[in-house]
Amino acid sequence: MNQKKHLSPLEVIGLYPDHNFTLTSLLNSRMGKDLNRPFIIFDDKNISWAEFNNRKDKTAGVLLAKGVKRGDRIAIMAHNHDTHVLLLFALARIGAIMVPVNPEFGVEEAKYILNHSGANGIFCSAHTYPVAKKALEGNTLDPWFCIMEGEVEQISTLDEDIATLKKGDLPDDVFSEDICVLVYSSGTTGFPKGVMHSQRNLVLSAERQIVRVELQPDDRCMCVLPMFHVNALFYSILGTVAAGCCLVIVRKFSASKFWETVTKTGTTQVNLLMAITTILARRSRDEFVPGVHLRCVSGSPFTKETMDVFLNEFGVKRVIEGFGMTEIPGAFSNPYDGPHRLASMGWPGKHPNPNTTWTQARVVDDDGNDVPDGTSGELIVRIPTMMKGYFNDPEQTAAAFRDGWFLTGDLVSRDSEGCFYFVARKKDIIRRRGENIAGAELDRVISLHPNVLEVATIATDSELGEDEIMAVVVPKPDTAVVEEDIRIWCAEHLASHKIPRFVVFVDQLPHTPTHKVAKFILKKDSSLRSRAIDFQVR
Repeated sequence: MNQKKHLSPLEVIGLYPDHNFTLTSLLNSRMGKDLNRPFIIFDDKNISWAEFNNRKDKTAGVLLAKGVKRGDRIAIMAHNHDTHVLLLFALARIGAIMVPVNPEFGVEEAKYILNHSGANGIFCSAHTYPVAKKALEGNTLDPWFCIMEGEVEQISTLDEDIATLKKGDLPDDVFSEDICVLVYSSGTTGFPKGVMHSQRNLVLSAERQIVRVELQPDDRCMCVLPMFHVNALFYSILGTVAAGCCLVIVRKFSASKFWETVTKTGTTQVNLLMAITTILARRSRDEFVPGVHLRCVSGSPFTKETMDVFLNEFGVKRVIEGFGMTEIPGAFSNPYDGPHRLASMGWPGKHPNPNTTWTQARVVDDDGNDVPDGTSGELIVRIPTMMKGYFNDPEQTAAAFRDGWFLTGDLVSRDSEGCFYFVARKKDIIRRRGENIAGAELDRVISLHPNVLEVATIATDSELGEDEIMAVVVPKPDTAVVEEDIRIWCAEHLASHKIPRFVVFVDQLPHTPTHKVAKFILKKDSSLRSRAIDFQVR
C-alpha cells in the first residue's frame, strides 16, 4: 500500500478555493465535495461538515431572533463544548462578537468581564448559570440567557430555540475587518483587558497554524485546552477548519484518560501546555497505549525530560515549541522540520503563502534602540494578526504600541541564527497552568479580606516548570486570622488556578520610595517559601 503524500502548507491551502478572510468564507471554502466527512467529534457525537454548517445557520437565525445586532457582544461561559465552535461561526456570520468566559470564574471575576464587555446575551451551562446570574445582581446590565447544556427552569435551551425558529434571511454586510472575538487577558493593573481580534486575524492565524504543525486534511486535532483561551480558539479550532480536517473536543484535560482518548478518537495532533506535558511525562506508563497515531505535539516550553519522553517513549514524530500572546497570536515557533532549539521561542513565524509577510520582531532597550544579538531587551513585534486594541480602553491601547510595533513587555534575547529566547517578564505576571495571572488582581482580592492589612502575591517555583503562587500577608493587628482563612477567601472569590498554593504571614512588607510594595525584594527572600504553609501537601 502506498503511503499518502505529506503535503506542504502551501499545497494544503491550495486544495481549497480562495476566501475573503471572513470566518464564513473560510468555512465555505473548506466544505469540499465530501460534506459528510467528520468535522467535530465530541463525546458520542460525530458531526459532519454539512451538519455543522446547517446548524450554524440556524444558530445565527436564533441570535437574530433574540435581537442580536452587528457588533453586539455575546458571552459564553462553559467548559469545552461543540457549541463554542457553533457560536464562534454563528456570531461571525451576523457580524456579532463572541466573549469567551472562564467557566471556573467566581462571581467577582465573572461580574467584571460581563459588565466590561457589555454582554447582550449569555450562553452557559446549567453548572455555570448560578455564578453568571449572581454576577449580574445589582447591575444595570440585563442580558438574556440561553442554556447550551443541562436544564435551568424557565430558561430556554439552544436546541429549543432552534426547534421553534422561523426561517429568516441572514445579513450580507459582514466584513473581514469586523471584530469577532473579545478575549480577556490579565494585565498589570489587576483588571483583565479585552483583546479585540477581527475575522481576518482569526483566519490568518488559522492558516498560520498549518505551517506550525503542518496540518494535513486527514488529521484529527484534539482540543484539550480551554476554549476561553486563544490557543484553543485560534490554533486548535480554526487550524482544523483551515486544514479542512477534524476537531476532537475534550471537555477538560484528564491525565488518566489522555492516552485512552487519543487512541479512541484517532487523534494525530494536539496542542498542550508545559504543565500538561510534565504531568503526562511523569505519570505511570501503564496509561500509555502503544501504537497511537499522535504525530505532532505543539506546546511551550518543553524541557529535556519532556522532549525525550514524547519523542522516544511516546513515539511522537514532532514536538514543536513556540511563543505567542493573546495580542499577537502565532508569532514564533521552531520550524516543523528543524532546526529545533530546546526551551526557545523559536524563529519568527511564517504563513503558508511565502508572499505573505508575517512576524517582524526586534529586541530593543528602554529607549527603543535595537540591542545586539545575545543581549536581552524588550521584544516588540509587528504581525498581520496583531490585535485591534483593548476594548473600551484607549489609554492601554495607545500604551501598547510604538510606531506601529506592539510592545510585549517581555524580555528576550536573539542568537546569531535568529532564534529567540524568553528571559523574563517585565510586568507583574504569574504564569500558572498556562494562564497569565496578574499579581495585582490577586493583591486586590486578598486585600479585601477584613483581617488583612497588606498583601503581595509573587511567583515561586513549581515542580511542573511553571509558577506557583505565594501570598505574603500582613495581618491586621490583634486579629485571629490564620493562613487557612486566606485560602478559603481566595477559593470563594477567585478561579481555582488563581488560588495561592503558599500563604505566609509577615510583620511588614518592603516598600519602594514611592511606597509601592517592592516585590523584587520578596522574590529574593528564600526564607518565605520555607516558612509558608503549602496547601498542596496538606
